[in-house]
Amino acid sequence: MRGARIEATPLPLVPEISLFLLNEDYPQHGLTDEEVRWLMDNPAYWCFCWASGQVLARFVLDNPQWVAGKTVMDFGCGSGVVAIAAAMAGARRVIACDLDGDALRATELNAELNGVVLECIDDADHFSEHCDLLIVADVLYDRANLPLLKTFLERADDVLLADSRIRDFSEPGYIRLGGERAFTVPDLAESEEFSHVSLYHGGLTVQQAGSG
Repeated sequence: MRGARIEATPLPLVPEISLFLLNEDYPQHGLTDEEVRWLMDNPAYWCFCWASGQVLARFVLDNPQWVAGKTVMDFGCGSGVVAIAAAMAGARRVIACDLDGDALRATELNAELNGVVLECIDDADHFSEHCDLLIVADVLYDRANLPLLKTFLERADDVLLADSRIRDFSEPGYIRLGGERAFTVPDLAESEEFSHVSLYHGGLTVQQAGSG
């Protein structure tokens, strides 16, 4: 894509972290039909830092007790921003998981950029060990992914999930912790509603409280 490049970019909501992202002044409105079709067929999610990822990374850095000394998996890691935040906040072990090989390579480079060590895998089913915490951001953009919410509760003791797409979130075993406003970097000029990110906690303690 003409005029596009990848460059180290500090995040506005998480200035402690920089990521290799698409340049802010990329030619968003100057693409040919062929380039648009190629991008639709080969979405490079990893070269953007989505709003929910920033909000969850900020939460983890501000509340290190959620990850300190624990084994943490970042499911659908994308650029790796939340996995990096978990490592910076003192997690004992961080596994970054994504089906996209380019995303895993980007995550490795971003981890190196920020001076942390992550383990990268392409399938969560390949990790059979105990996981204390599962961190998940921006996976509910497709409602077909909603059944994953139950699966998440089976994979770890606790789940921290950030989402800006689902407004009628009522999955058993989850409670809303709060929310924050953020934008995708670089800016995609998305609808204002997608800048409002909610944080949820899922886990056994939540399920027990709900049944008590």
